[in-house]
Order: sequence, then C-alpha cells, then structure tokens
Amino acid sequence: MNDDADDAPAQSETDGEVAHPRDTAALFGHAEAERALLDDYRGGRMAHAWLIGGPPGIGKATLAYRMARFVLANARPQSAPVQAAQSLALAVDHPVARRVSARGHGDLLAIERVVNEKTGKPFSVIRVEDVRRTVAFFGSTAGEGGWRVCIVDSADELQYPHAANALLKILEEPPPRSLLLIVSHAPGRLLATIRSRCRRLNLRPLAQDELARAAAAALGRPVDARLEAAAAGAQGSVARAIALAQGTTAAARGRVMAMLDALPAIDARALHALGDTLARAGEGGETVFLDAAREWLHARLSHAGEDRRRLARVAKVWEKLERAAADADVYNLERKPMIFTIFGLLAETART
Repeated sequence: MNDDADDAPAQSETDGEVAHPRDTAALFGHAEAERALLDDYRGGRMAHAWLIGGPPGIGKATLAYRMARFVLANARPQSAPVQAAQSLALAVDHPVARRVSARGHGDLLAIERVVNEKTGKPFSVIRVEDVRRTVAFFGSTAGEGGWRVCIVDSADELQYPHAANALLKILEEPPPRSLLLIVSHAPGRLLATIRSRCRRLNLRPLAQDELARAAAAALGRPVDARLEAAAAGAQGSVARAIALAQGTTAAARGRVMAMLDALPAIDARALHALGDTLARAGEGGETVFLDAAREWLHARLSHAGEDRRRLARVAKVWEKLERAAADADVYNLERKPMIFTIFGLLAETART
C-alpha cells in the first residue's frame, strides 16, 4: 500500500514488516479506478501507459500490482474469465500471484530505487541505468506469450533529466502488448511530455473507515481502537495510519504537537531528544514530523485570512520546509539537522 516504495508503510513494532504492494491482495476504496482499468482491458481499449496519481500512501502501487497480476494471468482480454470478472482480484495462491510476490515473473519489471551496495541503503533516486532496463525488457518477446508489464514506483523519484528522458523514450515507442503502470504522488511535477503520453488515473485519499480496514489488513490484525484513532489523523493515507498506529510513532507525534504548540519557545534539550526519538521511528517518524509541521503551517495560513503579507510569509516558510525535506531525501542527509532547521523556521513564523 513503496508509493509509495508509493506507498511502502513503515515497520510495525509488534506485527513485523507490512506487506509490500506486490504481496498485497486486498484493495480498499478504489473500486471506481479498478473498474476503469478492467473495463478498458476487456473492451480492447487498453492504453499502453497509465499514470496513477494521488497522495502518498493511499494504495497507488497496490492497484498497479493488482492490475499487473490480472493481465499476466489473463493474457486474452476477450476470454471468458476476463469478460466475467467483477474486479482485478487474483487468488493469493494463483501461480502468477506467487511468482510476482517472489519477484520471479519474467514478464514483470519493477523500476524502483535499488540498494547501493557500498552503503547498504537505497539510492535516493531511480537512476538512469535502472530505467534503461526497460529497453531490453520490452525489446524481447514475452516469455509466456502474453503481455510484458512494467511498474514505475514512483516517477517522482526519477533522476532528472536523464532517467526521466529514458522513460520518455519508452513511452514514445511502445511495443505491442506492453503495459506501463507509472505511480506518482505529484503527477503535475512530471515532464509534460510524460504526462501527455499516459492515460491519467487519479486516486482519492481513503475515507476513515476504509483507511482503518486497509491498515488492519496490511498489519494482519483486526481493526481496533488504536487503528481507528490512527485513521482519524492520517489524512486518507494508509502509510500514515500505520505509522500512527505504532507505539513509538504515536508517542512521537504527541511530542511534536506539544513542541509546536509551545512555539516560538524552543527547548533545545527537548528538541535533541525529539530528534533521537524520530530517528528511532525511521521513515514513520519522519512522516509524522513533516505532517505535523505542515498541519501547523496550514493553520497559520487559515488564520492569515486576507492579509497578503502574512500569507506570503507563511507560504515562503512552507516552501523552505519542503526544500529542506526534499534535500534530506535526495542527498540522503541526516534527518536530525533537518528537524532542527524546520523548527527554527516555524519558530520564526510564530514570532512574526
């Protein structure tokens, strides 16, 4: 549910790792989008490339893998099983589902950030050499005589301009029976030439009840009070709901909110302790911190009303916050200095 990956939720303290989208069978809240894919496929109108957009953590990559499994298992759109299908669901014990989960299906290629062997951590971007794997992939015949499917998760992480241009080349010259499913958290920021060559499919944030059920399914546990509370504050994102449902992450959010409420005053010792806590929480902690900071700034925008000077000041700080977060991700920087920088920006905003 790697967006992203789209959608890759954080690890739970008690439930082990959350399933990757390639392993996730259930899809919540996107029946209309699923129906659009299914109808086009069995109607013989299948676009060679789909751009699946929407906020992080709402299930874009889950839908992409769901479509990939269905196409690989049902190569003929006019077949009776496809014409009778009510969804893109495939049984978890289906041979195609098992091979996709094991990364062992030769007709499916996933383009995503890979691990840097020198550091043991993923690269901060999808490199051009990773995208160029599509040339050989689409240049050969499908191993099982059907479709060749490529999932890009996510296009927002493409190294510009080289990786983006490499993807564009494939989009410009799609071979027969090829399907590209491109996941993006912010499609408007992609190259216009990429957007224009894709069929757009925008997903909405999940409703609170859908969110709780999706998070419970990802964690392999029933919906409980903690998950319901997490869903209420997750802004439609499964990844956020899972992060908030974790013990240390939920506690970290409470500490972040308390320190934001105290601005412009900053307790340096408490800020150092918060940085350590968020670092231990991993990506979930970073997500919680950035979401809380954005909520705080959003409230200041609302309070600014028609005061253009105040609106401009808050908007400028928001831009600096996003730049600091992006730099930390792109250049794989330590997160603690980023947290200090952002708190400093917010404190200045509170004083003015």
